[in-house]
Amino acid sequence: MSEEKSSNKLKAKDFITIGIFTAIIFVIEFACGMLGYIHPFIVASYVVMVPIVGAIPMMLFYTKAQKFGMITIMSVLIAIIMFVAGMGFLGAPLIIGAGVVADLIAKSGKYKSFKKTMLSNGVFNLWICANYFPVIVTADSYRQDLIDGGYSAEYCNNLFLAINYKTIGVLLILCFVFGCIGALIGKAVVKKHFEKAGIV
Repeated sequence: MSEEKSSNKLKAKDFITIGIFTAIIFVIEFACGMLGYIHPFIVASYVVMVPIVGAIPMMLFYTKAQKFGMITIMSVLIAIIMFVAGMGFLGAPLIIGAGVVADLIAKSGKYKSFKKTMLSNGVFNLWICANYFPVIVTADSYRQDLIDGGYSAEYCNNLFLAINYKTIGVLLILCFVFGCIGALIGKAVVKKHFEKAGIV
């Protein structure tokens, strides 16, 4: 029993793995974010872009995340990075909450069930919508900041047309759906890693 508990404890290499893959996911999110300068509707499409582009690294991470806490810690790190990057703390509860639930789902399959991994990844990707919380909750001040930053009124109007209280539910659903689709794509690409990790 003590050996089992010991094997479930996070070790230095686990934290290194979390750090590496968190950095990769942030780079992907940042790259997609840069495209948002082109058109506001691209900002709304993060819910499709990030889960798909990040599919391969996330599935590689799942083959290594065989202990409870690794997915949760990644979500905490993402919340911290988002805060430091100027997105504020509004989305932190969603990011961390999604991470904890995703971790629990993966754990329920003993980190060996692909069905649970797919559902876990779908839930985990809900964190992407945290990008939209400042747009929705602080709409007036956010619009003014955009205008002061040189964005046109047309850009702002289209952004708030795509992202608002009425569309956030749809965006959350899309995060989950494309998170699941991304899992399928990622598994197909890194199939050998899944076989080695014993995830079926």
